[in-house]
Amino acid sequence: MSMLEDVPVHGSRSEVRGAKAPTHQRNLSLDFRHVTGAGGPPAGCGHQRNRSLDSVLQRIPEDMTPTSPEGAPLRIPIEVPAPRLALPPEVPAGSDDSGIHTPPDGADEERPQPPAAARSRESLDSGNPEDTERPPDPPDTIVDPPTKSEVSAADTSKNKDFLLRLFESKLFDMSMAISYLFNSKEPGVQTYLANKLFSFPHDDVDFYLPQLATMYIEMGDVADVLRPYLVHRCKQSAEFSLRLAWLLTAFGGDAKRSKATKLRDSILAEEIRPAARRGHHRSQSDASALRLATPTARHLGDLASGRAFDNGCLCGEQCSCGAPRLAPQTQFLSSLTNIGRRLAGVADKERRNGRLRAELATLDLNLPARVWLPLHQRPHYVLRIPPHAAAVLNSKDKAPYIMYVEVLETDGHEPLPPRLLPPAPPAPHSPPIRHTKSEENLVPEWPVWSLYSALDDVDAGDCWSHDDEELSTQYANRAPAPDSLSQVSAISALSTSSCGSRESVAVGAGEVRRRLADATAAPPPNAFKHDPADPSATALKESWESKLARMRSSSPYGALAGWRLLGCIVKVGDDLRQEMLAAQLLRRLQAVWAQERVPLKLHPYEILCLDKECGLIQPVLNSVSLHQIKKQSGKTLRAWLELEHGPPNSEGFLRAQNNFVESAAAYALTSYLLQLKDRHNGNILLDSAGHIIHIDFGFIFSISPKNLGFESSPFKLTQEFVEVMDGEQSDMFQYFKILILRGLIAARKHCDQIIHIVELMRMGGQLSCLRSSSAVSSLRARFHPGRTEPQLQTLVDRLVRDALHSLSTRLYDNYQYYTNGIL
Repeated sequence: MSMLEDVPVHGSRSEVRGAKAPTHQRNLSLDFRHVTGAGGPPAGCGHQRNRSLDSVLQRIPEDMTPTSPEGAPLRIPIEVPAPRLALPPEVPAGSDDSGIHTPPDGADEERPQPPAAARSRESLDSGNPEDTERPPDPPDTIVDPPTKSEVSAADTSKNKDFLLRLFESKLFDMSMAISYLFNSKEPGVQTYLANKLFSFPHDDVDFYLPQLATMYIEMGDVADVLRPYLVHRCKQSAEFSLRLAWLLTAFGGDAKRSKATKLRDSILAEEIRPAARRGHHRSQSDASALRLATPTARHLGDLASGRAFDNGCLCGEQCSCGAPRLAPQTQFLSSLTNIGRRLAGVADKERRNGRLRAELATLDLNLPARVWLPLHQRPHYVLRIPPHAAAVLNSKDKAPYIMYVEVLETDGHEPLPPRLLPPAPPAPHSPPIRHTKSEENLVPEWPVWSLYSALDDVDAGDCWSHDDEELSTQYANRAPAPDSLSQVSAISALSTSSCGSRESVAVGAGEVRRRLADATAAPPPNAFKHDPADPSATALKESWESKLARMRSSSPYGALAGWRLLGCIVKVGDDLRQEMLAAQLLRRLQAVWAQERVPLKLHPYEILCLDKECGLIQPVLNSVSLHQIKKQSGKTLRAWLELEHGPPNSEGFLRAQNNFVESAAAYALTSYLLQLKDRHNGNILLDSAGHIIHIDFGFIFSISPKNLGFESSPFKLTQEFVEVMDGEQSDMFQYFKILILRGLIAARKHCDQIIHIVELMRMGGQLSCLRSSSAVSSLRARFHPGRTEPQLQTLVDRLVRDALHSLSTRLYDNYQYYTNGIL
C-alpha cells in the first residue's frame, strides 16, 4: 500500500491509486501533522492547502494578515508558533478561498451557518456524494479547544473594553461615576474613576460630596484612590477643605485612628495647604521687622480683643507666611453656634431676642474680617452683622435664630475696608468723622463687657448694638424702636464716604425728612402685628426688597459696589444630616423635572452640617408659614391670596394660583416618594408669588414623629388647598393631577440617580431614616417601574383621592393645634 492512501485528498479513495493525481490536493510537506523532513510534497501535487496554516490564518483579523509587497499572503515559518487570536463571538469565523477570515456579506447573513466544528477545519467539497456520508476528518492537533479560563478571560477583557468606552463617552457623568465607584470591586476601575474626578466640573463633584465623604469613611479601598483628589481640592480651596472636614466630622464614627479621622485632623491642623509661592523671598531682617509690625493670630477666638477672626496675614493673594488659613472661619462659626447653645438656657422668648442681639453686638465688634457664610456660593467676606435685624425663631425646646449678614462680594484680592462705626455728631470746631479714613482715628472702641452688665434683665427694646449706643446717650428719653430707621439713617449716611467709595454722598434735609416719613409710615393692612408668642413673625413677614433697601440705607458700608445682604439660620441641638440628604434629593428631582420640561416647582434650600448636632440653614425669603397666615389674618388660604394678589379673575391672582398648583403638585409627589411626615401648617410656607414650600425634613422614609406612623396619607392635601384650585371639578384640580402623573413618569426615567444617592448614605447606619433594611427597596417600589402609563394614571387618581379624604391628616392637624397651638 502506497503512502498516498492515508493522505486526505478531495475525491474518492479509489481515485487515489490512479496514475494521475488530482490537481487540488493537500500540501503534505506543510501539514503540521505529517512533517517528515526535506522530502517535500509528492510529485504531481499542484495547488494545495496547508490545513494547519489555514486554522491559524482563520484567527488573524483581516487587517493583521501579513502580506508580501505584491499583495499575496506570506507564509508563516513552521519554526515560529502562530499566535492564537480570538475573534469576537458575534463575528462568524468564515473564510474565503484564500483561507483568510473575512466578515460575511449580505448574502451570507441569510445563509445558514455550518456547525463550529465544520467551520474550524478545511472542508472543500469535490461534489462526490460519498463525501457527505464520510465521517469528518479529525480536528487539527495544533488548534486546541478554548478552555473555560480562556473564555472567561476573553469575556472579562471584552467587558473591560465596553466599560472603557462608557467611561470615555460624553454621556458619562458624575452620577454614573459615583455609582460605578460604589459598586466596582476592581482596583483598576476604582483608580480610573478616581482619576476621572479631576475632569469633572467642581460643582458636579461638590454635589456628591456627602457621598464621597461617606465612602471615604466606610470603604477603605475607595478611600485610598479618593485621597489624591480630595487632597488636591483641599489645597486649592479653603471652603472645600472645611466642607470636607465638617462632613467627615458629621458622618465619622468613633474610630480614633481611621483614615477619615486622620484626613480631618490633617485638614483642621493646617497640614494640607497650598505650596508656598516661589520667587522673591524677604530677608531675615525684613521678615523680623514685618512680624513685629503686623498683628499675630494670638487673638483668634477672643471676642473681647476686636480681632477674634484676624489671622495676622498680610500676604494678599497667596499666603506664604504660614498664617492660619482655616482657623478664622472655624472660630467665626463656633461663635455663632455657641450663641445658639446659650440661648437655649433662656426660657422667655422675648428675653431670648434681647440676649441674641447683645451677643451679636459683641460678635460684630470683630468685623469686617475674611470670613464668609458657607451657605452662599459666590466668594465674599463678612462686613457686619446688624444685631437689631436678628430674631429667635419659634421653637419649643431649641433656640434656632435667624440673622442677616452684610457681606462684600469679592474675588479674594481686595483689601478689607476699615472698620466703621456710626459716629457721634462732631464737636463744634473738630473735623467731621466722615473724613476719617482708618479705624485708628475713630473714637475708642466700645467696652465689650458693658453689653453683658445685666443680660438676665435685658429686653428686646433696651438692647442696643454698637450702632446705637452713642445715639442712646443723646436720646435717652426717646429710644427708637429696633426696626425703625429714626435718626440712625441720617447720621449713618454721613459715614458712607469713609467706606472707600469714590463718590462722596451728601444727604440733604429733604432726604432726611423722606426717610423719616418712610420709617414712620403706617404698615400695610395685611402686615403682621407683634406677637409675643412668636417675635420672629414680623421679621419674617417683611418683604426682602424692603428689608434690603432699609438695611442698605442704614449701613455704613451700603455705598460699596459689592455690598450684599445674606440670610442665615443657625440651628443647634438638632441632627441636620437627614435634612441635608432630603435637600439633596429635592435638588436632584428639580433637575430631573427641568431636564424633562415638566413644570413642577420645588424650592430646595442649602443645609450645611457642621457636626452631628448643629448646622446652618439657608432661609426661604419672602415667605410665611400657613400657621402664621391663619393666626395673624384670621382668613382662609384663598382669602389671603385674594387679599395679596387681587380678585379671582385678576392677572395677579391667576398667576399666583398657577404657581400654587405647580408647587403643590411638586411637593405632593415628593412627599409620596420620600414619605415626608410631620406635615403640619408650621412646616408649610407660602411665598409672595403663591408657591407652596415645605421645610423641616426631620421625618422621611421609614420614620415618623415618635415612631407612631400616624400620618398614613401619601401626602398632605386639604380642602383649603382644593379651594384655592377652584374645587374638585375645576380645570386647575385636573391640572394638579396631570402634573403629578407627568412628574412621576419623568422621575421614573431617572430613578437610578435618586436611588444611588440614598443607597450610598445607608453605609455606616448613621441616618435613622435609613436603618430599615427595606428603605431602599421601598423607595424603588414607589417609582413603580413595572406599571404602564394608564396604570400610573389610575394610581395617581387613587393617591389624590386618599390624600384628600384622609382622616389621619385632619387628626394630626388637630393634635398639633391642641399640643403646640399650630393652626
